[in-house]
Amino acid sequence: MANIKYKYNPGTLSYEKEESSLKSKTITTLGYIATGVVFGGLFLVTFLYLFSSPKEKELQRENEQWKLQYGIINKRIHDLEKVLGNIEERDDNIYRVIFEAEPIPAEVRNAGFGGSDRYKGLMGFDNSEEIARTTKHLDKLSKQVYIQSKSLDDVYQMARNKEKMMASIPAIMPVAKANLTRMASGYGMRMHPVYKVRKMHTGMDFTAPKGTEINSTGDGIVVKIERKRRGYGNSVVIKHGYGYQTRYAHLSKFNVRVGQKIKRGDVIGYVGNTGTSTGPHLHYEVEKNGHKINPANFYSNDLTPEEYELMLEISSAANQSLD
Repeated sequence: MANIKYKYNPGTLSYEKEESSLKSKTITTLGYIATGVVFGGLFLVTFLYLFSSPKEKELQRENEQWKLQYGIINKRIHDLEKVLGNIEERDDNIYRVIFEAEPIPAEVRNAGFGGSDRYKGLMGFDNSEEIARTTKHLDKLSKQVYIQSKSLDDVYQMARNKEKMMASIPAIMPVAKANLTRMASGYGMRMHPVYKVRKMHTGMDFTAPKGTEINSTGDGIVVKIERKRRGYGNSVVIKHGYGYQTRYAHLSKFNVRVGQKIKRGDVIGYVGNTGTSTGPHLHYEVEKNGHKINPANFYSNDLTPEEYELMLEISSAANQSLD
């Protein structure tokens, strides 16, 4: 039964039956509909927020799988970086040291690549930062592997040339070791015989009679012959390769010419007293990559341990040089 509404009429002092108009009924109906829509919408939003659809659940599972896979990939990349770092360390500090090669500079191994737009295509997604970070790691690792691969190719080539390198590096005394006890002065600060001040003596002096044979200490090529009234006097410079160069000074005569290929032990000249010298002797220098170093470290093929100790004792004495 429909509800009947009554309205009080002050004129008649009685309640009269209220007749609803079409407009009123329409407004009431629309109000019910609007209320239903609002509550229905709120219910739908709440349901969708609290409960995922089957498709959404599937996508969520896929996202979790992708995150797990990215985590595994990043861990493997990190493990590979540690292995590669160990190989790089051995390459620089063992392999290249054995073959007298310079280590690969860190700025070369870790140099950047690409530009700011290199990873632009990876942006705009929910996991863009993670994808870009992983891609950068892979790019960096790929470049480091390439550089290390080239380095190992170089080491392999150096190993094939090991015999040539060992023959080229200075490794004997430039005068016969029979004259070992006649060594005058070694590498280091010494009193200059002419200027009477302490100066850096960049080589080793071997006293010997004028005309004593002087031998090349390693295979190489004669790159310079000088004749001077002062300084080194008559001198020969031999380039051995692998960064090494030797100089033989104060010679009385030469036995080589510029451009001549030399073998270790070949006679290249004879002891003299030319240049700034106070007596017949040979001044011998060794350079590595343009820096003069102590020749005492390069007699491994020529001296017994006892003779080497004696040579070090004589050469390290704080005496006066002969030039």
